[in-house]
Amino acid sequence: MISVENVTKRYGSLIAVDDVSYTVNKGEFFALLGPNGAGKTTVVRMLLGFSRPTDGTITIDGIPAGRSESRKKVGYLAELHRIPPYLSSQEYLLRNAAFCGLTGSNAKKAVGKILERVGMTGKEKKKASAYSKGMAQRIGLGAALLGDPELLVLDEPVSGLDPLGMRDVRIILEEFKNRGNTIILNSHLLSEVERLCDTAAIMNNGRIMTKGSISNIVQDNETLEDVFFRHIEG
Repeated sequence: MISVENVTKRYGSLIAVDDVSYTVNKGEFFALLGPNGAGKTTVVRMLLGFSRPTDGTITIDGIPAGRSESRKKVGYLAELHRIPPYLSSQEYLLRNAAFCGLTGSNAKKAVGKILERVGMTGKEKKKASAYSKGMAQRIGLGAALLGDPELLVLDEPVSGLDPLGMRDVRIILEEFKNRGNTIILNSHLLSEVERLCDTAAIMNNGRIMTKGSISNIVQDNETLEDVFFRHIEG
């Protein structure tokens, strides 16, 4: 589904991503982990076509990242996504539905299903200015799910959620994966990553320190958190 081959990203003399390679198979739940400044967001930006690699290639289902055809397959939730405060959740999702080619009754039907799926039914008329962080996060995830994407790219999707909200998001993501779809997750909640993900890569200083299945990365009596700090702190 995703191929990242020998990708480097330079900003002048700064090397943000240094010769990174990995693959994500269709139907896989993959976590990209690392401390702030490790290069994770830069990789995601290149995957989504927001910037281009200095060297190397990235493809989504065989299509070069950045082409409009590759983005049609992708739903994206940014960590710091913003909903215009004057829009209700229904209005915001209808605008996003239009970007997916949904209009009229088809758009309203799709938005109604998404509102139910993310637990926002009954709050669809409420303006975003009155949202909690958790409510905004639920609507952001709903927008990412519109159009039935084959790939979800999620940056801290449970940020701001209470334990009940985290459980609800976990269920949604498991349902998405069980339909054979693919997920890339950036998260600092390592316990959730260990619980949800099939595979992971740990980045630091622009490089991948380790990658593979969670069961192979985490051995003996270790937790994923143990492995993370061992590779980050040396």
